[in-house]
Amino acid sequence: MLLAAYTLWSREIVRFYRQRSRIVGALGTPLIFWVLIGSGLGQSFQAAPGVPLQGGYLEYFFPGTLALILLFTAIFSTISIIEDRQEGFLQGVMVAPVPRMAIVLGKILGGTTLAVMQGVIFLALAPLAHVHLRDFGDLAYLVVFVSFGLTGLGFLMAWLFDSTQGFHAIMNLVLFPMWILSGALFPAAGAAGWVRAIMLVNPLTYGVTALQELLLNQATAWPSLDVCLAVVGGFAILTLVAGAILVAKKAN
Repeated sequence: MLLAAYTLWSREIVRFYRQRSRIVGALGTPLIFWVLIGSGLGQSFQAAPGVPLQGGYLEYFFPGTLALILLFTAIFSTISIIEDRQEGFLQGVMVAPVPRMAIVLGKILGGTTLAVMQGVIFLALAPLAHVHLRDFGDLAYLVVFVSFGLTGLGFLMAWLFDSTQGFHAIMNLVLFPMWILSGALFPAAGAAGWVRAIMLVNPLTYGVTALQELLLNQATAWPSLDVCLAVVGGFAILTLVAGAILVAKKAN
């Protein structure tokens, strides 16, 4: 199982380095969003009392942009599942005498590795937004498991589609609203009504909230850091198990 998972993981890494344009798409687009939106809304944004932000909205938007980079990487990495199916590679993997969990684990770990790499690159820009990195253990946990969960979600969706066009349409319909309603653009604690209800059931809300607490030193009563860490880890495991069930069902 480990050998099969490692083989699929290494294939994703090699493919990434041969397609350098993916770096621009996954890292460049969110970076432009961060600069343009952060600068444009800088004069209109006011931090909560007792929570000074020297970098203004650019500082507040930093954790949300990090989550967007992880999201973009998940989208681009899981497209390979559709491409592998069209090229016949996936069919060869499916008939191989390897556990179905190895297929899911290898693919998701490949996307997770790429997301973590690009997330680390973006974190190097933290001083520009007056963001001070702290609690490296929890921060590493969040970056890894948020990446894993988003890649797992992308895997589930890509497995159900036969065309990249349909996949992109669903990604835009589901994942972008998921990111917007995560507290990336506006504080989750200030939402009310149906928006707050959606944010409560959105797993990415807990990832973004935890990133804000660690990167901006904004402790919130809702949800707490421990709850956020638990939800993020649980969501990652859930997508892995769901992916294994979906692949096994397809094989049968």
